[in-house]
Amino acid sequence: MSTILEQICEDKRAHVKMCKAKCSLEETESLASAALPPKGFFNSLNQKLINGEFGLITEIKRASPSKGRIRDDFDPTQLANDFQAGGAACLSVLTDTKYFQGDDRHLVDASIAVPLPVLRKDFILDEYQVVESRALGADCILLIMAALDDAQAAELAMCAKAWGMDILIEIHDIKELERALYLDSSLIGINNRNLKTLEVDISLTEKLAPYIPHDRVIVSESGIYTPTDLSRLSRVGAKCFLVGECLMRQSDVKVATSNLLKRESKDCV
Repeated sequence: MSTILEQICEDKRAHVKMCKAKCSLEETESLASAALPPKGFFNSLNQKLINGEFGLITEIKRASPSKGRIRDDFDPTQLANDFQAGGAACLSVLTDTKYFQGDDRHLVDASIAVPLPVLRKDFILDEYQVVESRALGADCILLIMAALDDAQAAELAMCAKAWGMDILIEIHDIKELERALYLDSSLIGINNRNLKTLEVDISLTEKLAPYIPHDRVIVSESGIYTPTDLSRLSRVGAKCFLVGECLMRQSDVKVATSNLLKRESKDCV
């Protein structure tokens, strides 16, 4: 029986094939060349750290495979503005349609709305998607080590660098971390969610963080809901966080974001 991740990747390859038929790599490269320069995803997070603050990546997503529809009142432009006003350093935008009810247009709208750098959150498996991400206005892409072999990951990372984008390399265990450290990226994301089972445990960040070199920036992802979670994970060196569901479920996203970053607060509501 295939895992959830394997099924997603299989569907994604079919989707990419259709995209290539609609818009060739050459046409996509032309669009990418005409896009505004990357905004500097890593630099935005790093500046927060230099200032002694947490680097918060807030995620714009309508739904997820594990929770279904998360937000009915879904406006990427308004959400981007609210997240910026609440203190986010960067945005993450889900563009996968089948499993997250995302759309490429969501990324375009968010990128245009605010000066914050944007991560394209998707299952990147093909060089075409990297170029496509830049054409859409993405400043950073996600590479999920569980979905890629070493050669694929290296090729995609090199392509992203060639287009001036940053790379968030996502891991879930020590073996994936060892592979990730060979890639040219300062950002290591520890996904507390097991993509094969969808189970979440934020203690995973505590287990893996000590093995990550100090010249890399740790981004803890998934299962983060309160300022207490941020403080807890910061004690093992994770001072950047990718937070989606916690904030997307709140009626006032701006206030929820601001409250999450208040270290003395009790929760994100």
